[in-house]
Amino acid sequence: MSRAGEESGCDGTQERFVEEGSAADPGEERVILDRAGRGSSSDKASAFTFSFSFFQKIIAEILGTYFMIFAGCGSVAVNLSTGVVTFPGICLAWGLVVMAMVYSLGHVSGAHFNPAVTIAFATCGRFPWRQVPAYIAAQVLGSTVSIGTLRLMFGGQRGQFLGTVPAGSDLQSLVLEFIISFYLMFVISGVATDSRAIGELAGLVVGATVVVNVLFAGPISGASMNPARSLGPAIIANRWEGLWVYIVGPICGTVLGAWAYNLIRFTDKPLRDTATASFLKSLARKNST
Repeated sequence: MSRAGEESGCDGTQERFVEEGSAADPGEERVILDRAGRGSSSDKASAFTFSFSFFQKIIAEILGTYFMIFAGCGSVAVNLSTGVVTFPGICLAWGLVVMAMVYSLGHVSGAHFNPAVTIAFATCGRFPWRQVPAYIAAQVLGSTVSIGTLRLMFGGQRGQFLGTVPAGSDLQSLVLEFIISFYLMFVISGVATDSRAIGELAGLVVGATVVVNVLFAGPISGASMNPARSLGPAIIANRWEGLWVYIVGPICGTVLGAWAYNLIRFTDKPLRDTATASFLKSLARKNST
């Protein structure tokens, strides 16, 4: 689920990016060279490989965020129109689509779909800072286009605003968003970046965490946990009230959640050695012997 970035080399000509916690290839490591246009055709090929690989990640983040917001906010739109989805159904829709997108795209881009998650991984050294702006732009774009699609399908009446607005005070929603974002990132860090965790269960556990958070926080703050989820509807509907709550709360919560898990990780292994465990691979090894 997560993608870790680690730099090596003191001359700035080589960078090592470690992909860990992916659903398909836990512990996969890629070394990609970028020599700033120096020299041979092999250098140019390496630079091309990096740019194309990064382009794939950006597309994956756009599509993943689009489908996540489309399903989650789409369930809200359908419920506002027909009333048949119900609140528990909305909670399940959010959790299931997160799970599906993690398993579908986790091995491509890390399946962040959330600027707060991207920033949190970057602060811990598990994601390169230079890729953060592009990831955030992709996530906000995917969310905005998704909400635009839903607006075309269901209309743009003010009563059908698909964004998040505090039901009570801004402070109440800020604290709640901080807590549930902390909780979400703590779980993500545990199942996606710790070598003792079962990597194949990452999508299921993260999706279940989203369901729980939406169940109890949804009626109060909207349970955003994701600045892109709140920014997309705000941009489309031009409604900005309380938006700062859904930017400050999730970012602060996820950053502290990631660091809190780092404090209890209890390992002195280097980053590249903390790949996610796999019970499927362990079972295959036992069967082969």
